[in-house]
Amino acid sequence: MSEKILEAINIYKEFHDPVTVAVLQDINFSINKSEFVAVTGKSGCGKSTLLYILSTMDTDYKGALFIDNEPMKNKKEAQLAAIRNQKIGFVFQFHYLLNEFTVLQNVMLPGLKLNKYPAKEVEHRAMEKLTMLGIEKLALKNANRVSGGEKQRVAIARALINDPVIIMGDEPTGNLDKKNSEIVFDIFKQLAEEFKQTLLIVTHDEGFAKKTNRIIEMEDGRIIN
Repeated sequence: MSEKILEAINIYKEFHDPVTVAVLQDINFSINKSEFVAVTGKSGCGKSTLLYILSTMDTDYKGALFIDNEPMKNKKEAQLAAIRNQKIGFVFQFHYLLNEFTVLQNVMLPGLKLNKYPAKEVEHRAMEKLTMLGIEKLALKNANRVSGGEKQRVAIARALINDPVIIMGDEPTGNLDKKNSEIVFDIFKQLAEEFKQTLLIVTHDEGFAKKTNRIIEMEDGRIIN
């Protein structure tokens, strides 16, 4: 039996501005361990709103969300923040690296924040992630001294530092050229296949989506495929 990592049940979300508009309706799906899933759809279809809910950033919705078989409803913000730091790795369109820190320090940050291991162990784990992604030589460079494609790989290493149960990406190749987009895709594919990492990636890039295990296609706030 497959291990469910994420499950959304009857997610419904509305905005009031000033009229009430349903932005997400009847959202039902689950993702199993080591699945590599893309969420696609035209701008304004509700992809990003859905990702905010699935990542526990937005708690104002109806329905149920389970991450690692744990219900997310009615949890306090501090509990959700702890779940995000421990169980979810984030990769965004923009890398959000801290320029004044080295690559290694950037990767270590979520690990230090989690405070599960001593700093030396976090550093060792960060180097392991950089080596896994083939960028260990950049460890001591300041983040503003590496290329755009390398920055996104550093961001992926940072997302992996706490061994999350799922990585969520919001247009992670949206800012990259074709070559670097392919490198990032290959990393994600390797993470899913070799390291059994679960991935949920929101993307406009049809070529990227087609190569994943499964596409969740959205239109007007609903899943159509």
